[in-house]
Amino acid sequence: MDYIVLDMEWNQPWPGSPSAKKVLPVQIRGEIIQIGAVRITEDQQVADEFQVLVRPKYYRRLNRRVSKLTGIRDARLKEEGIPFPEAMEKFRSWCGGEVIFLTWGFDDITILRENLRLFGIGEDWTSRWFNAQMIFNKQTDGSTAQKALKTAMEIFGIEATRPAHDALGDAYHTALICARLDLARGAQEYGQALKDHENGFHGAELPGCISRKVFHDYADKRAALSAMAGAENQCPTCGRQMLGSRWFAQPGHRYMDLATCPEHGKFLIRVRLSDQADGTVRVSRLTYEATSEAAEAYARRAEKADPEERRGTSRRRRRRSKLPPTENKA
Repeated sequence: MDYIVLDMEWNQPWPGSPSAKKVLPVQIRGEIIQIGAVRITEDQQVADEFQVLVRPKYYRRLNRRVSKLTGIRDARLKEEGIPFPEAMEKFRSWCGGEVIFLTWGFDDITILRENLRLFGIGEDWTSRWFNAQMIFNKQTDGSTAQKALKTAMEIFGIEATRPAHDALGDAYHTALICARLDLARGAQEYGQALKDHENGFHGAELPGCISRKVFHDYADKRAALSAMAGAENQCPTCGRQMLGSRWFAQPGHRYMDLATCPEHGKFLIRVRLSDQADGTVRVSRLTYEATSEAAEAYARRAEKADPEERRGTSRRRRRRSKLPPTENKA
């Protein structure tokens, strides 16, 4: 059975534009404008290629950012693009019989299926697919981070010979990476790779990490952080509840706090919040030694915040002192 490495580009309406306000039969995150694919044979040889431009039906005017990123212009889509149903017919014919799709990320198959539903085209033929990022991680450094295609190419020493953000160019480079992986083993281990990714902190683990846990099904961010500072804020050594100090926000829905165990001292807590499919919140929690690099980062952040807080307190006091006597008493 062949593998089909698939990459696509899609258009999204500019927020607030008439296209963005259109009510479509099926909700989509983007309308496909370019499809690129490369075949990998069962013995993992990079073989023939496929590419097609798709003339959009609903989001007809290209988003400026999409056009800048891909280099595709409206005029080219009008001249060279074909309707989506026709593009799908050509693509399926090129794929042949049963195939396994490989993508670099989770988005491409989801976007493809949304577009198929929008045009009333069956999607069963897309059921067998794998995110090659997960296989790559499992067979290289074992991380849970979603690596950029460029990063993976550098790790394997693959030089770019095709343009980036071009569907066929990205599919070709992905195929070169996939050809170096054990795809059969990757398929067998894929379930565990997905679980590792779901439970991971996505590459943010720093030296000095001594405990790693995942928590599920919190109602919202407030409930999640409250639990992490309360019942789940347990000492990694004795299991007793620790006393937290203050959460500091970091990029990527991450927060850190310095917690104290009465018996074993201080520990740095880092959490990452992510939304689950049912709307609840999942927490990935890492605990670090007090002497770790992560704990030092917290100390620098706290030291930077303290003068700001003092200035804020002084300003509030000055404002209160300027109030008329009757208001000041109140």
